[in-house]
Amino acid sequence: MAVREEDILEALKVVIDPDLKKDIVSLGFIKEMKIAGSSVSFDLELTTPACPLKAELEKGAREAALSVAGVEDVKVNVTSSVRKAGPGGMTAPKIENLIPSVKNVIAIASGKGGVGKSTVSVNLSLAMAAEGAKVGLLDLDIYGPSIPMMMGAKGQPKNDGGKMVPIENHGVRMMSLGFLVPDGAPLIWRGPMVMSAVEQLLKDVAWGDLDYLFIDLPPGTGDAQLSLTQKAHMSGAVIVTTPQDVALLDATKGLAMFKKVNVDVLGIIENMSFYLCPNCGERSEIFSHGGARKASEKEGVPFLGEIPINVNIREGGDSGKPIVIADPEGPLAERFREMAKALAARISIQSFQENQENNAATANQ
Repeated sequence: MAVREEDILEALKVVIDPDLKKDIVSLGFIKEMKIAGSSVSFDLELTTPACPLKAELEKGAREAALSVAGVEDVKVNVTSSVRKAGPGGMTAPKIENLIPSVKNVIAIASGKGGVGKSTVSVNLSLAMAAEGAKVGLLDLDIYGPSIPMMMGAKGQPKNDGGKMVPIENHGVRMMSLGFLVPDGAPLIWRGPMVMSAVEQLLKDVAWGDLDYLFIDLPPGTGDAQLSLTQKAHMSGAVIVTTPQDVALLDATKGLAMFKKVNVDVLGIIENMSFYLCPNCGERSEIFSHGGARKASEKEGVPFLGEIPINVNIREGGDSGKPIVIADPEGPLAERFREMAKALAARISIQSFQENQENNAATANQ
């Protein structure tokens, strides 16, 4: 008996996406199916190249197809098409969007300075790009732009049709005031100038099509944060903090600000979480430990992970080769990859829920 496409699709319905709670056929993940005798091939189109369930879903799809009578060989080609998430469903407030070609805007924020927010921004963007996503990184830390140095990027952006062309390094497109002002020159700007700069760094940059744009914000809850939420459709924010009480207090304020302006908080990361002595392996919790996890549980937001104090992370930032690039197979890079995958999964779930909400609202009209 000839193998039929409808039998393959029926068999594939046993494969459930654990995050989206639906089968991969109903979700539209199966595409380009081809049958040649006993051989079957199809695309498995996931919602992000950084999907943490990639291997599990591929294995399940292959085994399900092989269970059909007459099928002896199955080729699963895993692809991805990143969905857009935010700023919410049809009931969300309508705001201006100066960067419509960007699918997902992710703010990296902190309540206070010195917690390693830029280090997290850089390494998360590189980890996401390493998975195959199209990634940008915008340095909105107006008063202390550090992204050019940390990414090993120099030069001034070129002009193309009145827009600045992002400078690219390590596979990530970047823009920063650090490319536009002389080294060491201080920026002494009042609020309206900061708000104008934020707007220009969004609309006057030729970002092109991006799956994810990470935005490194200045610490606190000031003009840059407010301007961003008013000028871009944000998928959400990630709060970076250290474990000590004062940092957690400020992080909670940042979290509250994003909630107040209807921006989803995608998770909390604890940086400088502990120190492992490279000689004896003894663990020291210099700034205490576990406060960010407790804060995430209290506030009802995901805890994305913890990053230890490590000299290699500092050296990577100073040399322009962040740890994800300098030691891609090492345990520190693995931590950032896992956090990037968790973030991508969270955004995919958010996108799916918003689509469900929109479909329900349309059906009720």
